[in-house]
Amino acid sequence: MERQKTTATRSLVADLFQFQVYKRSQGRIARQVTFAALASAILIGVWRLLQMTFMIQLSTGVRYALALGLAFVGIWIAFRVVNLPRFADFLIAVEAEMNKVSWPSSSELIRASIVVMMTIFSLAFILFLYDTIWSAFFRWLGVHA
Repeated sequence: MERQKTTATRSLVADLFQFQVYKRSQGRIARQVTFAALASAILIGVWRLLQMTFMIQLSTGVRYALALGLAFVGIWIAFRVVNLPRFADFLIAVEAEMNKVSWPSSSELIRASIVVMMTIFSLAFILFLYDTIWSAFFRWLGVHA
């Protein structure tokens, strides 16, 4: 069991320091979108870290060097994570399934959206009527708060 953990850890560390892209031509869109989301989250986190009070006490050069270093390391890890074989295979499968989806045309989408919005507004109006009627009834009974 211990040998398996060390092998898995060694494999993960080795994967993080590779420069090649796993199955380069497959699942490109899913990997690019996933990388963009991870990189955005990392950059927002670094930006928020720059605004923390303990960071303000450091000199400006140190703050920005630390932020750039963290951003670089975080983006590198995000890039390598989307190229880990197991995760990349998952993203490739996701993209393959998304290609099988039959997407509605724009006119179908507009019609379906109108039906959904009308249903929501109708239900909101009905709930408003129920609320008004019950409120009036309880006021008439003298129970209202």
